[in-house]
Amino acid sequence: MFTFLLWCILFVFCWPLAILALIAYPFVWLLLLPLRIVGVAVHGVLEVVFLAITLPFRLLAAPFRI
Repeated sequence: MFTFLLWCILFVFCWPLAILALIAYPFVWLLLLPLRIVGVAVHGVLEVVFLAITLPFRLLAAPFRI
């Protein structure tokens, strides 16, 4: 919603730039999509590494069950 309000303000002040932004937005989104996919993959790998490193400490900190 905030982005839409910013676009409306831009449209009032400079409508050619607002129309250009409206046309260019899907292309910019498509260009940035591979970077977003790589970011999700790197985040997943780092999360797995973090869990693998902290697993022994979490097992030692867990209360013993009979």
